[in-house]
Amino acid sequence: MSSDSTRTMQAARAGAAAPEPDSGSDTAIFSLTWPQMMMMFFHFIIGFVDVWVAGKIHQDVQASLGIITQCLFFLMVVGIAVANASVAAIGQSAGAGLYRRARRYVALVIKLGVVMSLVVLVCGMLFKEPFLNLLQVPERIRPITSYFFDVYLYVLPMYYMLNMTNAMFRARKMVLIPLGCMMIVSLVNTVADFGLGLGWWGFPQMGYAGVAWATFYSITAGALFNLVMLVRKGLLRRDSGAPWRWARCAAPYLIKVALPAGGMQIMWQTGYLVLFAITGSLPAGSIDALAGMTAGMRIESLLFLPAFAFNMTASILVGHFLGAGRKAEAKRVGLRLLLMACGSLTVVAVFMWPFVPEICAFLSPQPAVQAQAAVYLKYNLVSIPFTVASMTLGGIMTGAGATLYTFIVYSSATWLVRLPVAYVMGHHVWGNSEGVFVAMLISQIFQSGTMLWLFWYHDWSRFSMIKRNGNRKNTTETPAGAALEGVKSNVRSGI
Repeated sequence: MSSDSTRTMQAARAGAAAPEPDSGSDTAIFSLTWPQMMMMFFHFIIGFVDVWVAGKIHQDVQASLGIITQCLFFLMVVGIAVANASVAAIGQSAGAGLYRRARRYVALVIKLGVVMSLVVLVCGMLFKEPFLNLLQVPERIRPITSYFFDVYLYVLPMYYMLNMTNAMFRARKMVLIPLGCMMIVSLVNTVADFGLGLGWWGFPQMGYAGVAWATFYSITAGALFNLVMLVRKGLLRRDSGAPWRWARCAAPYLIKVALPAGGMQIMWQTGYLVLFAITGSLPAGSIDALAGMTAGMRIESLLFLPAFAFNMTASILVGHFLGAGRKAEAKRVGLRLLLMACGSLTVVAVFMWPFVPEICAFLSPQPAVQAQAAVYLKYNLVSIPFTVASMTLGGIMTGAGATLYTFIVYSSATWLVRLPVAYVMGHHVWGNSEGVFVAMLISQIFQSGTMLWLFWYHDWSRFSMIKRNGNRKNTTETPAGAALEGVKSNVRSGI
């Protein structure tokens, strides 16, 4: 009898639905990766259009947009952390055939998202000025940055819903729905950017305010679409809400995964804010460096489209395999994804290298900004194999719930390597932005090497919620306390 048949019979005897038939084949990887690659393409279009329109308005708007984009990531830290935890919890539950538990995690995460986004919104309003002071925003662009910050705060609850619901669909392998969502967001954002930002098609020309409100309208449209699709696909139903006793027992795994993920996001995003502050306080050319860095990051993000897709595919497949108790297959598919991602994107980076000046000229009309963006890309294209390896390995750890490893490595790479080296090289050795960009390359080499060592030599699968391999003593009994309904790792109630 095949191992898949054995698992199905065990699930049936235990009262659970049969686990989903997972496959780590190239076909299965492609079927999950291409929609997410297209989804990331629309992410890129959103960011690219924002930066292009901002550059057409003024380079100060472009510099402000770069700073506020990093601020938004910081404000989204809690939401991203819980979204990562939901991928692990929902994916592993679905992999084990525990679909009611998966639906209950969906409802729990939505409730958490609403509460947390409102708390962050209020805190952002109360501490806006100290926050902008901490970023050392130049006085010349302070009013623009402040306006962007206000509008981005208003849309924060919808941003949380968009991020979390996209993660829920990915965890259930419904990758076409997030793709449709990002198509809607991209379309609305593009029309509003050109219309409100530049006054095209008869819209009122609002300048930088139009760019800010384009984000508000587009994110709101995407979040509402996802909420409707959750209901239509049966992932959010009247019986999805769980009693308090279940939520109290289910929350610890979300917290176990979300806390390190949130800590990593805080350390990573504050690290980027400090990096922007280091760049903004360079001895010479700081504003041009900020604008060039913003433009360069948008161009570089084109290479990250497939990398993020591989990251998300890794989290989906690893979570489902570990939920089904297939630890060896989880590691094999992770290694296959790692090799595919690094190999393909290194080739793309090599072909992109000769065209860097032309790409930078297209994105910004200012020669000084073009020069800074070209220097940024020179170092970051070299770092592509290391960056992509870190991203793919991070997805593997997310699917396994091993976000503690990601927290330790990413935080160390940022605060112990990147920022000290950036300050010394940027302010005291070269005295310009090139020192900052060299530090980014060095930190990525350190980060990817450490993540690969953890993947190869450490048992990261031990962080998964459902532990079946080597743990058979409870296979014929239901854990005490039926009201816990599928929370504990070896539960067989099917809930």
